[in-house]
Formats: sequence, structure tokens, C-alpha cells
Amino acid sequence: MKEISKRKLSVCPHQKTCGGCDYPNIPYKEQLSAKEDYVRKCLLGLCKVDPIIGMENPTHYRNKVTAEFAHKKDGAIISGRYRERSHQVIPVENCLIEDEIADSIILEIRDLLKSFKIKVYSEVSGYGLLRHVLIRRGFVSGEVMVVLVLTSPILPSKNNFVKALRKVHPEISTVIINVNDKPTSMVLGERNITLYGKGYIQDQLCGLTFRISPSSFYQVNPVQTEILYQKALELASLTGKERVLDAYCGIGTIGMTAAAGANEVIGIELNKAAIKDAVINARQNKIKNITFYQGDAGKFMQDLARESEKIDLVFMDPPRNGSDDAFLMSLVKLKPERVIYISCNPETLARDLKYLAKHGYHVVKAVPVDMFAYTAHLETIVSLQRGNL
Repeated sequence: MKEISKRKLSVCPHQKTCGGCDYPNIPYKEQLSAKEDYVRKCLLGLCKVDPIIGMENPTHYRNKVTAEFAHKKDGAIISGRYRERSHQVIPVENCLIEDEIADSIILEIRDLLKSFKIKVYSEVSGYGLLRHVLIRRGFVSGEVMVVLVLTSPILPSKNNFVKALRKVHPEISTVIINVNDKPTSMVLGERNITLYGKGYIQDQLCGLTFRISPSSFYQVNPVQTEILYQKALELASLTGKERVLDAYCGIGTIGMTAAAGANEVIGIELNKAAIKDAVINARQNKIKNITFYQGDAGKFMQDLARESEKIDLVFMDPPRNGSDDAFLMSLVKLKPERVIYISCNPETLARDLKYLAKHGYHVVKAVPVDMFAYTAHLETIVSLQRGNL
């Protein structure tokens, strides 16, 4: 990525130890310039790249915060983040990019651990109860979810713990135990136990209401997510006649946003919990022209192609490592007229676009959107058209 000015702004006190931000003290305009240049370099020769869409307020935007805990040599409990490329916990009490309410709740939980005699889990010894704390906050709704990731389903004095926590933070809507008793680097386990509230929160995005469970994928920057989806819909140019497939649909955010402009939307997602939320989301938003299926997106598209089902447009939003060959081959066999590819990794995006360009698709345009200020990450929306323009 482009070399950035080293001029210091003294924005973040944790810059030398945390490693969570790539540009903690770099002027925001310079960050945007570097990201835009990075996308242009990766997509050179593939398509036109529009100017990057930046944030109006690039701080405290993350509505999902995960905290790690550890003991100092004197026995005091610290909370914070893992040092980059390690599992050493660096104390962080407030973060430049994280939701301030979430950070405040984490500090209160840390203070309650001693009085409730809750032991912090040690990866070295394998002993201890509390592994992580995950906070999710609805940007519009204000609802707050607290997930206590424990090695056991039993939390001592659980009712009193929740009462003490909500006394300081009455904005907390739900408190959940997530059981993770395996020697894994994954934050969440598979079992959730609701201690208080509904076991999920709701938030509004693009005029729709979405249910968010502990393991549901939901973009961490809601303000920019609206901009991202609006731009994706603009590039999709829906007329109301299209049959749309939302691959990697998660809890249904993109597909449901597109439903008003399409004839029919089909969502496919591997995660069972996400599909459960997606079905509920469609019902509560009274969207009747969308159907969700649980399964592998590539196989699902192969089945559609085999049955000669017609899909006009595919939205795809894969993970950082991009789409695998099986998915891309399935997409090519399905032959949608248009594809809207939303990527969080310009390098794997370029790789996948080259594949699609060799198999009958013209890459029309790319639009970078900054979703992750002060880090090197961003999202890029690309529109593709089958055949030559």
C-alpha cells in the first residue's frame, strides 16, 4: 500500500503496543488516499475505479467489540486486545475506533470479576472461567448485547452479576453466556444461554429492522454499511423484474434491502443461526418476495443451473479469502446477466475478477468504500456484466 506520511497526531495512546490500527496517528485524508491507491493498483487493467467514499466521522464506529482478559504478575485483572500476532493481552481502556459505551461496559465487567470471584481463563494452564467478552450495540436502536464467553455454562451468582452490571449500565438489553470449552482460537462456542433479555438485539438499517444474535454476521460500521448497500443497489440498477440471488446472505441484510426493487430474491447461507435470523427478519419486515435457504452457495447455484433456473443478478459478499474455484465455477454455470461483488480484500477480489473476466464477464466499475477507518481494511463494490459491452 502507498507510503503514508509519518506525521504524528498523538491520537491513540495504545499505538505502540496494540497493533489493532494500522494508521492510528495518520490524517484521515491520507488514509483514504492510500486505500484508494491500493484498490487502483490491485485492479489495474481490470476496470475503472471510482474515488473512495470516506466517513464523515471516522472514530468510535465499531458496534461490535471483543475484549480479552488476563492477570498481571501482581494478580490484578487487565482487559484489552491481543498484541498483533500474539495472544499477549495489552491493556486498553478506551479505543479510537470502538463504541464508547461498549468499552465502558467492558471496564465495569472487569471491575466486577474480583467481587464475584470469577477467574479469568489462562491459555497456558487451561484453568479459569471467563475467556472473552463480546459487546454488540444497535446504532439506531441503542440496544446492547453482552456476551460472556465462559468455559462452563455455570456462572456463580449469575442473577446478582447481571443486576450489578445493569445497575451501572441500564442500557443493556440482553446478557448471554456463550460456552466455549474447547482449546481453540475461535472466540465463540456453539451454545448460548440467555441470562437476561431476549438473547438478541435489533437494529435498523436502510429502513429495515434486523435481529442480531451473538454469532450473526452484521457489518461493524452501520453508518458506512448504509452507504455501501445504497451504492451496491445503484450499481445493480434493478427494474422490479429481476430474480436475484444473495449468496453469502448472512442475516439477509443485502437481499432484504434489494427486495423492494426486485421481483424475487433468494438468499443462501451456510450458517444455520444466521438463516434463522434472516427468516425472522423477513417476516418482521413483511417482505414476502424473499426466500432463504441454508447450505453451500456454490452447490446451491450448481443445482439451480442443473435445473435450468434463471437468475438475473447475483450479489456476492465472500469472506476475506474471496470465493473458491467451486463457487466461481458454479456462478459461471448459472450465467446471471449481472453480478455485484462486495469484497473486503482487494487482492482476492482482483484474483476472482480475473477468473470471471476469462469466463464471459465484463468488469464494469469498482467503488471503494471506507468501512474501517484507521485500519488498512476497506470494502470495494464491483459491478460485472455478462458478455462484452
